[in-house]
Amino acid sequence: MKQSVTVSKTADLKVSSALKILVSRLNIKAPKFNPNTIFKKVVVPILSILLFIGLWHVGARSLYNIEADFKIEKALADQGQAAADSMAACIASGDISCQPNTLPSPAQVWDSFNTLIADHQVISADKLAFKDKTAALNEKRIAEGKDPITYTGRPSFVDQIFTSLKTVFAGFLLAFMIAVPIGIVIGLSQTLRNSFNWLIQVFKPVSPVVWLLLVFMIVKTMTKDSNQDSAFIISFISVGLCAMWATLVNTAMGVSSVDKDYINVAKVLKLKPLQKVFKVILPSSLPLIFTGLRITLSVAWMVLIAIELLAQSPGLGSFVWEEFQNGANDSNSKIIVAMFVIGIIGFLLDRIMLTIQNMVSFNKNAAT
Repeated sequence: MKQSVTVSKTADLKVSSALKILVSRLNIKAPKFNPNTIFKKVVVPILSILLFIGLWHVGARSLYNIEADFKIEKALADQGQAAADSMAACIASGDISCQPNTLPSPAQVWDSFNTLIADHQVISADKLAFKDKTAALNEKRIAEGKDPITYTGRPSFVDQIFTSLKTVFAGFLLAFMIAVPIGIVIGLSQTLRNSFNWLIQVFKPVSPVVWLLLVFMIVKTMTKDSNQDSAFIISFISVGLCAMWATLVNTAMGVSSVDKDYINVAKVLKLKPLQKVFKVILPSSLPLIFTGLRITLSVAWMVLIAIELLAQSPGLGSFVWEEFQNGANDSNSKIIVAMFVIGIIGFLLDRIMLTIQNMVSFNKNAAT
């Protein structure tokens, strides 16, 4: 019995020693409690959020009162004191039919967000029920070589978010495939840069609306007898053409500014043109290329809303326009929800691009 206890203690000591060696080699340090850092990184941001919400609430309430007073005064001028008193009582009761339609408060926006999520759950359940109902019929139609029956109900807010993400990523990929190769070719030659600089400077500031109309002309002609979703094609091509210029310019600039010593080393090693591009030029140009790609993705997400609105693509742009046209009492709240979603997604996309850039860019300290 004593021998087993001794063996157990020896094993515990070995495990403890191994853990101490592992911790010392990994250089793991216990986090230090720094009140100043916590105050700056946690407390101050929370306070700024609360301040923003408070100012928003006060501003919304002020606009609400201005609109309510205007409605009461209008009723007084048009129909007399009895109508004004009736309007004031109706507004005070909270009746939706007579509430001022102005900037919504934070609470109203939160309620609209919950309504949109509940609506998405209902639509998802309807889609699932439709899929189960038509499963056998669709199997029969596919076996006969016919197209399956698809759900044609209205998309939910969450569905429209995913549609916008699909469109922006397709447009970003198109911009990447066009801008990076052309930027490399132009960057390698001063003559080509001078020759094509006018084209870049002319087309870079063109409005997304103009690009949409141009793409619409071409795609409608090319897909006249096709069953493809032309709205999606028009949207992502327009997004790509609007957003690609930052990547094109930055890629050309990055390639043209590669250190001449690297180019001379490539010549000494007798690298082939493609080897020189992939082993010397691109690694040295990555920081500028990714800066251009980050700008391109941000621009693509910004212009997407306007393009979807005009192209009638079922995304966030279409959602915002439909709510604006709807004019319901909660439409303004839903538009504010969409605004926050658009901003948060744009921020996350930028962070993702920054993370990828940090992962693939050359780190001078990596060799140490």
